[in-house]
Amino acid sequence: NVGIEDEEVIDAFRIEKTIPTLRYLTEQGAKVLVMSHLGRPLRSEKSKFSFTLQPLVSKLEELLEQEVAFTEDCVGSEVEEKVKDLDSGQLMLLENVRFHEGERENDKEFAKRLTSLADIYVNEAFGVSHRAHASVEAVTDYLPSYPGFLLESEIKNLKKVIEDPERPLSMIIGGSKVKTKVKALSPLLKQVDHLMLGGMIANTILRAKGISINKPLPKEEVAQEIDELDLTSNKLHLPVDVVVSPTESGDIYTKKAAPGKIKKKEKILDIGSETIEMFREVINDSALIVWNGPLGVFEEEEFAQGTKQIGEAVAESDAYTIAGGGDTSAALAKFNVRESLDHVSVGGGAMLDFLTGKELPAIKALNSND
Repeated sequence: NVGIEDEEVIDAFRIEKTIPTLRYLTEQGAKVLVMSHLGRPLRSEKSKFSFTLQPLVSKLEELLEQEVAFTEDCVGSEVEEKVKDLDSGQLMLLENVRFHEGERENDKEFAKRLTSLADIYVNEAFGVSHRAHASVEAVTDYLPSYPGFLLESEIKNLKKVIEDPERPLSMIIGGSKVKTKVKALSPLLKQVDHLMLGGMIANTILRAKGISINKPLPKEEVAQEIDELDLTSNKLHLPVDVVVSPTESGDIYTKKAAPGKIKKKEKILDIGSETIEMFREVINDSALIVWNGPLGVFEEEEFAQGTKQIGEAVAESDAYTIAGGGDTSAALAKFNVRESLDHVSVGGGAMLDFLTGKELPAIKALNSND
C-alpha cells in the first residue's frame, strides 16, 4: 500500500523492505506470488483503475533486477493458468486483493481461493497485521504459514520497547488519526518516561481541556478517552506554543502563540519554537525513542519546522530510535533523516497496537499455526 502518482510509485520504502524476503525465496527456486492491497477501492468514488497494482511491477523489477509478471485479478481461472506457467525462481504480482469484498470481511471462501494458488504462505504485511483480513489472517487456516524477514524484524525491534526497555524511554505521538491514537495514550503514559504530543492529537486535547478555544470540539467517544488521560502527569508534554493560520480568510500568514491565546477562526498547524526546544531536551536525555505521527502539516514549508527539527534531533540522538506510520516515514524521508534511525516500521496503527499490548490478529494466526 504505497503512494502512487501518475502511475508511478512516489515512495518505495515499503516495497524495499520486502525485497530481502522476495529475493531469498526466488533464489531458493520458489515460484513467488505477491499479494497486496492499495487504498479502499470498494469505498471510493474513484475509478477502479486508480487502485490497480500495475505501477508496482516496474518498481519491483527495478529492485529485484528480474522480470515480474502481473495478473489482472488475484483469484480465478486465468490467475490459476498463469501460476501454472511460472518457472522456478519467477515472481508474479497479483492484482489488489481489496477489489474483493471478501478481503476486508476475512471471508473463508475468499481465503480458500487465494490459498489454492500456493503451497506456503509468508506474511510480510506488518502494516495490516492488526486487521483480521483474509490475506493475512484467514489464509493461515489453509497453508503452512511463516513470518518473513521484515515481519520478524518488526517484532524484534518493537519488543525492545515493551520488554525491559532502555530508559529513559520517550515517545512522540502526532498525526491526524485522533480517534485511533487517543485510545493508546493512557496505556502508553504508564509505560514511558516521557510522552510528547503534537499534531491533531495534541490540538484535540488542548481543545477538550479548554486550554485552547480552537475548534472543533472532539466527539464524545474521543472526549471520554481524553477525560481518562492524566494531564497532571509530569511525564506528559503538550505544546506550550503553536504556529497558527486563519481557516476562513484568504490571507496566508502564520504566527506563533500560546495555545490559550489563539482565536476561534485560527487553526493550529505546527508546534512552536519553545515546544521544539522542550521536546529536544527530552530527546537528548533519552535512551530509547519511539515516534508515531508528524507534529504539523509538514508538507507545507510554513508548518514543517516542528516535524523537521524534531526529526533531526531524533536522528542525531544517541538513543535507539524507532519510528512508524506512513506519514512519519514520508516526513523523515523528506527531511533526509529516515536512514539515520535504527528502525522505521512499515506500520503505524499496527505499531501502536503492538506497543500497547493488543493482540494482532495476523500475528496471532501465525503463532497458532506453528
